Amino acid sequence: MDDRKLTDAEGGLRDTSRLEAFSDGVIAIAITLLVLEVHVPDPGDVTSDRALWHALGDLWPSYVGYLISFITIGIMWANHHRIFALIGHSDHNLIVLNLLLLLCIGFIPFTTDLLAEYLSKPGEQTAAIVYSGWFLVTAITYNVLWWYPRHKPILFKSDADQAVVRSITQRFNLGPPAYLMSFALAFFSVEASLGLQAFLAVLYLLPIGQGR
Repeated sequence: MDDRKLTDAEGGLRDTSRLEAFSDGVIAIAITLLVLEVHVPDPGDVTSDRALWHALGDLWPSYVGYLISFITIGIMWANHHRIFALIGHSDHNLIVLNLLLLLCIGFIPFTTDLLAEYLSKPGEQTAAIVYSGWFLVTAITYNVLWWYPRHKPILFKSDADQAVVRSITQRFNLGPPAYLMSFALAFFSVEASLGLQAFLAVLYLLPIGQGR
């Protein structure tokens, strides 16, 4: 009897449809919450159209945080979709690891709000350290989520393209050291840390190759 069918029959494995649907919902909520942290200027503080333009301009930290975080969460969702196009089965450990990733993603709106509130103000370095540090934790968690099925091949679909698996692995391996560098930079230069975050966001927007 096929080992995969035997394990399925014993209840050790299950399909990933519910896991993916739940993940899509949590990520959609997290990415929606980001815009709620961009607050409309208080009418009581605005005395003219010109004043409103200035007030909107003063919100630039919120725009920066929103843009970087939106792109990053969007990329996380896209990569999540890509890896579960290759993973056909889940088990208890994979579900727990996926929940840990969703925990990380769900907290990003708070770190974004913190950054937007303190950027260019006293405390901005601490806000940048928390912001970049949380992305580091998220990148590590994402890598563990991908590492687990790679070391338990029965979770992959039988027709999973190994060239794509290798390409995704190479891309994911870049994440933790790059975000660690961004975290370290935050202790010295907030601008450099956020610049690296923005660069990584653009880099991960590039399509994943097919490997060799």
